Amino acid sequence: MDQYKEIRYILEIIGTIAFASSGAMTGIKKNMDIFGVNVLGIITALGGGLIRDLILGISPPNMFKDPSYVLVAISTSCILFLIIYFNKSIWNSKFMWKYERIMIAMDTIGLSTFTVIGINVGIENSYESQYFLLIFLGVITGIGGGMIRDIMAGNTPYVLVKHVYACASIAGATICVILKNKLGNMNAIIIGAFVVGVIRYFAVKKKWNLPRIKIRTQETQSKTKNK
Repeated sequence: MDQYKEIRYILEIIGTIAFASSGAMTGIKKNMDIFGVNVLGIITALGGGLIRDLILGISPPNMFKDPSYVLVAISTSCILFLIIYFNKSIWNSKFMWKYERIMIAMDTIGLSTFTVIGINVGIENSYESQYFLLIFLGVITGIGGGMIRDIMAGNTPYVLVKHVYACASIAGATICVILKNKLGNMNAIIIGAFVVGVIRYFAVKKKWNLPRIKIRTQETQSKTKNK
């Protein structure tokens, strides 16, 4: 395994742990059993890559060729489930506040990592001249798993309602694709991932959100009156 592949593998494992943690925590909050928690952990970590591989016609998808990523997602999900299962008081403690902050950081790392990895997979499959496709592959790899997670958990996908999550991935992916011919793939990947991370950091810190239309329906009005 050359140095580039080693770095990529390490980044993929970090991203897998980050996203699996996010999925597992969503399952725990929804009172799912350990199987449900694992399903959400796996789909959050690997769902984006699965969609990407299906688009590229990679059969079977990479998650089935190398099950180490699935095992990492399962291990992460089980560890979180067992920690909270045997120490339920931790859920309402100050630790959870700190944990949420850590998860935001890990989620940012996961989004940055999988966005540029998605682009690189497209390049490896001879689509280096298809810029729009590469950007789409990067974004869907970064946000696809989270969208499936939220749908399975009965929530509106996070990327559609809060902060500039998807936009950060789009910006980083676009810069990565533009710079790859000028600076080389490795430098473009580093810069693209950095851009995603910086935008996500400021989006969370400054609470950036895209414009939206807030319509007060009869349902929301009745809820307001009842409070």
